[in-house]
Amino acid sequence: MSNFTAENRIQMVLRYINGNESIKEISRQVQINQSVLSGWIRLYEQHGSEAFLKNYTRYSSEFKMDVINYMNETGTSSVDTAAIFNISSPGMIRNWRTKWKLGGIDALQLKKKGRPSMRKETKKSETKKAAPIPGDGTVEALQAKIERLEMENAYLKKLNALVQMQEKLQTKSKRK
Repeated sequence: MSNFTAENRIQMVLRYINGNESIKEISRQVQINQSVLSGWIRLYEQHGSEAFLKNYTRYSSEFKMDVINYMNETGTSSVDTAAIFNISSPGMIRNWRTKWKLGGIDALQLKKKGRPSMRKETKKSETKKAAPIPGDGTVEALQAKIERLEMENAYLKKLNALVQMQEKLQTKSKRK
């Protein structure tokens, strides 16, 4: 399937709306799936030609939850919901729904893309700024607890190595 411009999509939708041709005929002529064309028609019916001019965007987790809740409450399909909320792809809504079922609202959070920076100073300063409450179950509190436990482990390993080294020195001095 080739990419269609917004003008091409609007022309195909108008061909159907004007009653000149059926979805099947149009989709056969331009060689696209009928469901894609019917999705474009629904988008046009809900939002007009502006629906095709929209660029891709990132959606907040609150917006995603609103879409999922609407879909669950009304029982609409993902195609209709995408048309109502002017979302580019119904598959995106299905992905949000499965992520939400598996991981809750935390799974819908926006994630940073790319590799993390190599600077360790920024990570340390961020965790020190937070100063979470020890009994709190937040992510920051748990990360601080993990960091503290890792530091304790490192300290105990160094202490163990020091004790072993001292024992070796004592056994060498006793042999003489």
